[in-house]
Amino acid sequence: MYDGPFCILSIVDNHEFRRLSYKVLDRSPTKDDIREFLISFKTILAQRKLQLLGITTDGSNLYPEPIKDVFPGVRHQLCVFHVLKEINKAILKAVTQIRRDLEKTKTKRTQRGRPTDADDKRTIRKNERIQAKITALFDNRFLFVQKTLTAKEREMFREISRGFPVLRKLRSVMEEVYRLFDRRCTLGTALEKLRRLRERVKRFKNLSQTLKKLDSPTLAKSLEFLNDKRLPSTSNAVERGNRRYRKMQKTVYRVRKQSHLENRIALDMYREARLPKRRRTLGRLHWERCLELKRPCRTTARAG
Repeated sequence: MYDGPFCILSIVDNHEFRRLSYKVLDRSPTKDDIREFLISFKTILAQRKLQLLGITTDGSNLYPEPIKDVFPGVRHQLCVFHVLKEINKAILKAVTQIRRDLEKTKTKRTQRGRPTDADDKRTIRKNERIQAKITALFDNRFLFVQKTLTAKEREMFREISRGFPVLRKLRSVMEEVYRLFDRRCTLGTALEKLRRLRERVKRFKNLSQTLKKLDSPTLAKSLEFLNDKRLPSTSNAVERGNRRYRKMQKTVYRVRKQSHLENRIALDMYREARLPKRRRTLGRLHWERCLELKRPCRTTARAG
């Protein structure tokens, strides 16, 4: 996570959602910084006699080489969310290009003002139909990347894609991509599906260049979790910690120096460590308060 000139590296337990280690840099990280950070974490694991079974990261190229050097043989999963995000961008970019091509099909009028002849009126009606199609594609562009569609949304999609088979191909490709990450599949089955999908996209000459993200090795790397049920598919634990940091940042604006950032994250980790005991204490206090509020009522009832 970046905060001005600083970069915060974090390692989070993806099952307990607790930050395990962190490091604040005053510059953008390099592979050597990641390697040093992982070595320090490996030392902590050795002291506690713990073993690392899997790592989930985003698609940055800073991680694969240091992870292979420091933790050889450990499964490395790429975050499914980040991979799907890039594919969604490619799909929406293709829809945008189709809207721009539609804009070019409009007929330019020879005169301004109210239409005077039949040809001018036909030109206006044609341009209005094209503009309505462009507006519908823009307003409902989420239908091309949404995972599941209701019956009403499918009807809307059929309406806006009528006359444009390439739009329906984009939606079918996106549905096939989502099927790759079904946990009921094994890694081998998913890789075979991916191979067939890549061959299918190559047959679409007008889509192969737009959907070149499907040929990226990160897509195959994001399917590692299918062979290990304990391996999280996303790095949501880290993102959750980053969101909590951003929220803290809004209320404590003075946290802008490197020492302040380190102390603030250390305080946050301390609060996480004390959270179970704090919850038990608060629960006990609430229970005692409820008992105190009920005692006068019981006493009155007995007296009556």
